[in-house]
Amino acid sequence: MRVIQKYWSGFKEKHPTIAQFAVFFLLSNGVTVLQLIMMPFFKAIFANTGLAGINFQIGQVGNNMDGTPYYIFNYGAGSITSGGGGGLAYFLAVEITMAIAQIINFFAQRNVTFKSDGNIWKAAFWYVIAYILITIGAAALQGVYKTPIYTFLIDKMGSGGETAADLITMIINCAISFWVFFPIFKVIFKSKKA
Repeated sequence: MRVIQKYWSGFKEKHPTIAQFAVFFLLSNGVTVLQLIMMPFFKAIFANTGLAGINFQIGQVGNNMDGTPYYIFNYGAGSITSGGGGGLAYFLAVEITMAIAQIINFFAQRNVTFKSDGNIWKAAFWYVIAYILITIGAAALQGVYKTPIYTFLIDKMGSGGETAADLITMIINCAISFWVFFPIFKVIFKSKKA
């Protein structure tokens, strides 16, 4: 164990950004696993409400190729297996899951990866701004891949295909966040020692 610690200390000293990225990668994957566990839990909670029947389609930015409106947040009323978008229930399950994961991620990345001792409120402010912008961008991109993934997997696997599609779309969202957040963290998580 001491050999590994000695090697890691030397590596961190010679390659601080690569070492930070490796820790960032491990923590991000841990948070992704947490999201994959939490999402079905929140989805099940909201499925027992009438929220799935409430349309949540906002931010129209043009039209799809078939002429239907293209929404940034596109959660049409009704269950996904019946051709809906999960409605407000699915939107809340996704966003609550992501919010919890991002709060955990903020503190883990700040304290473990970047060992920041800078102003936490300033960092939190910029983190929230980045989170909102990344969430909007990732949601807008879902219009490209979400429907084909759900359609294909539900056609092939029935109701189990919805769960598989949930996992795939969540992994895609996490991957988008992963690649965008690292450079943002390098800026917002400052250390007075650096």
